[in-house]
Amino acid sequence: MTRTAAEGSHRMGADVVLREMRWWDIEGVLGLERVLFPEDAWSAGLFWSELAHARGPGATRRYLVAEVPDGDGGRTLVGYGGLAAVGGTGDIQTIGVLPSHRGAGLGARLLGELLAAADEFGCHEVMLEVRVDNAPAQRLYERFGFTRIGLRRGYYQPGNVDALVMRLENPAGGRSGGPAASPAASDPSDPSTRSTPSGPPTPSTSPPQGTKTHG
Repeated sequence: MTRTAAEGSHRMGADVVLREMRWWDIEGVLGLERVLFPEDAWSAGLFWSELAHARGPGATRRYLVAEVPDGDGGRTLVGYGGLAAVGGTGDIQTIGVLPSHRGAGLGARLLGELLAAADEFGCHEVMLEVRVDNAPAQRLYERFGFTRIGLRRGYYQPGNVDALVMRLENPAGGRSGGPAASPAASDPSDPSTRSTPSGPPTPSTSPPQGTKTHG
């Protein structure tokens, strides 16, 4: 998804914690979905389906949330991301960061953790789709080593916006070569991306009618 809001001024620090997304996070993540992906927010059922594949010996998913203290002794979700791993190929399913927490490295941090998960799953490559008009996100992915390999016409609906298909070979190498040393300098104003939650993308094909995706 592309957002045109200016970079947030929130400073990245130890108060931002990344952890595994669990079922009790779904309600909070749905709230972020309505802000970040208002035209095609995922349903609770879709998140339940994804998390059903995130644990156990046959796990093929890794979903993370980012949270900060809320001032009342609890914590508030400010971002999330997900990866699917099928047949040695990883697919960045989604990355979303609230506008108030952009520009401080959180998108890069989420991406780095998802690449680490891809390496743990034994993936030899990682794919993602990103809107052709989301240049800041494209620059972030390129810094991690992603290259452009294809174009999917009219992939993002409504709006009929094309998607770039990008691939990273050797996610372990991309993770170590990413912008972790200086995340604030490399995190775009909007790192959000969204893929179809059904496995890695195929550059030469188009999504079925009604597919709701953002990148």
